[in-house]
Amino acid sequence: MKVYELFTPIHIGNLELRNRIVMAPMTRSRATGNIPNELMAKYYAQRSDAGLIITEGTSPSPNGLGYSRIPGSFSKLQVEGWAKVTSAVHQKGGKIFLQLMHTGRISHVLNLPEGAQIIAPSAIQAKGQMWTDESQMQDFPIPKRMDDDDLLLTLTEYAAAAKHAIDAGFDGVELHGANGYLLEQFISPISNTRTDKYGGSIENRCRFVLQVVTAVAESIGKEKTGIRLSPYGVASDMPLYPEIDETYTFLAEELNKLGIFYLHIVDHSSMGAPEVPLEIKNKIRTRFKNMIILSGGYDLKRAEADIESGMADLIAFGRPFINNPDFVLRMENKLPLATDLKMDLFYSGGEKGYTDYPVYSK
Repeated sequence: MKVYELFTPIHIGNLELRNRIVMAPMTRSRATGNIPNELMAKYYAQRSDAGLIITEGTSPSPNGLGYSRIPGSFSKLQVEGWAKVTSAVHQKGGKIFLQLMHTGRISHVLNLPEGAQIIAPSAIQAKGQMWTDESQMQDFPIPKRMDDDDLLLTLTEYAAAAKHAIDAGFDGVELHGANGYLLEQFISPISNTRTDKYGGSIENRCRFVLQVVTAVAESIGKEKTGIRLSPYGVASDMPLYPEIDETYTFLAEELNKLGIFYLHIVDHSSMGAPEVPLEIKNKIRTRFKNMIILSGGYDLKRAEADIESGMADLIAFGRPFINNPDFVLRMENKLPLATDLKMDLFYSGGEKGYTDYPVYSK
């Protein structure tokens, strides 16, 4: 009988993971008042058989709370709320990283607390709309172009939020540099048309991202710092551009120099986005020497192949974890996966479609 590496323990840095399966970050909009709660603790604890859990996107700043009911990591109440989550996961032997996600221009004033502002590298409006609890779907607004004060404040907010995550008991932090949010907005020449040291060349467009990574690594330790990237991703109005490969090759080299814990590459082609070419994955793999997580439409066979080939150290799965709280058990024992994925309840609030999915029974 074949022994799958995917289900074997792995010791990486200071972490002992029970398997090589990652629960990918997924926004679920259950943090009423932007504060993590007991319901969220139950949700993550139910899924703690994953080798590593990466939480939903969590804002390091009031300015980054672009979506309804997403959590933050910048207040005492938020730290206390997250401590309930990490305690619940650790009690079941799991490991958990907090994903820090500043939404940048993907936001609306109706989703922000009083005094917060919508900021981005350039004052370029994203195409499309987003949900607000107060007025339903609304157009994305034109963001404020970040000035020097905004850049410095945001940088310090990231570092402080990462420290708060460790105070709350997290095993580390993942920076969300994908899916069209603030960090990727700096990377792309479509959303970043600055003419100062943060715009223009590839080096300049990557500068703020690398400054954030450096600040977080200095705040909590490089061995507790990861980043998620989405080359060829088009989410949140991020069109493709000619120098994508060159951009992400440069980023991989620079992130390797910083010695951070992992690089998480997401491929959303299974959901209709362009496929991330094998060539750029290979370039990143050869240039980044620490751990690589790959995610996007994986099944057991493909996941095992990428682990065995060395293309990835860990494989992340997303939606199957939503309606299969015992996803690892089901996959390892080749049990059928649940098919009752209630997509209309993804962001609805409350326990329905969140913590009420059953474990396997014959």
